[in-house]
Amino acid sequence: MKRILPLEEGDFYLSKEGYKVFTEQYHLKRGYCCESNCRHCPYGFDPRGKR
Repeated sequence: MKRILPLEEGDFYLSKEGYKVFTEQYHLKRGYCCESNCRHCPYGFDPRGKR
């Protein structure tokens, strides 16, 4: 079961379009890669299948 993490300062920023962009800090706190090709993924996910 996935747990819900409360957002803290530094976990995200808003893009110029108004979207929430999660930072490396948040991804590390979450503890796993969701394989959604996140901009700041610290886990090295490559959508072309190369890690």
